[in-house]
Amino acid sequence: MNRALERAKRDAELSSRKLATRTGVTRETVERWIANEGRKPHTRTAVRVAEELGVTVEMLWPTSIRQAVKAGPDREIVAAYPFRSSCPNSVWTTLIDRAQHDLLFAGYTNYFLWTEQPQLSETLRRKALSGCRIRFLVGNPESSITRMREEVEDSSFPVSTRIRITLGNLQKLAGIPQIEARYCADSDAVNHVSLSVFRMDSEALVTPHLASVVGHDSPMLHLKRMDEKGLYDQFVSSAEELWGRGIPV
Repeated sequence: MNRALERAKRDAELSSRKLATRTGVTRETVERWIANEGRKPHTRTAVRVAEELGVTVEMLWPTSIRQAVKAGPDREIVAAYPFRSSCPNSVWTTLIDRAQHDLLFAGYTNYFLWTEQPQLSETLRRKALSGCRIRFLVGNPESSITRMREEVEDSSFPVSTRIRITLGNLQKLAGIPQIEARYCADSDAVNHVSLSVFRMDSEALVTPHLASVVGHDSPMLHLKRMDEKGLYDQFVSSAEELWGRGIPV
C-alpha cells in the first residue's frame, strides 16, 4: 500500500474522486495507486498529482523516474523550500515513519516537531522499542549563544522557551534506552544555532538560518543520499560532529 500517497491525499483533504478529476484519471486508477505501492503513473501525471497534493513526486513514489534524470550533485536534492513552514507536514510524517535505523533531530530548539506532529511522542516511543536509534541535539537554554540569538530575533516566543518545550516532551520519554538527548557543547553553539539538520536514515531535511530570520521563515532542503561525500554526507557529518561533542541532558 502506498501510505505516503494516502496520507498526502488525506492532508490535502481530497477524496480519490476529486484527485482523479483534477489530474485527468479515473477514481479507480487513484485507488490502484494507493493499493499497490509499486504501481506508478506516467511522469507527467505523477507531477500533476504531486502538485495537487502539495508534495514532491519523490515523496509519493521514491523510485520515480524524476530522480533518475538527475546525474550531477544536485540529484541528492529531492526538494527545495523557500521557507521551512512551506514544507507540508506530510513530508515530515512520512520521513519519520519510514525511518527504521537512525533519527537525528539536530535543530537548535526542535520545538516545532512536537507542535506540528501531534503523534510524535507515541511514534518515537514505538520506533525506539522496535530498535530505531533516536537522538535530539538541542542548544542549552541558559547559554550565552541562546541569549544572543534571542536578542537578534527579538521574538515574544524566545529561543530558551522553545528549547524547554522539547526538553519537557523528552522528559516524558525518559527511560527508553534508544532515545538520547544532548546539549551542544558551548564551543559549538554558534555553529549549531545557524544550521538545523534532521536526519531520517538516508534522507535529511536541512535548514540554514538566515540573519535575524526565525527557523520557520528560513529556507530548507530535502536531501537523499546518493553519493559518498555528497550534499547529504556533508550536512549529516556536520551534525554528527556536533553530536559527538555534545553534553548529555
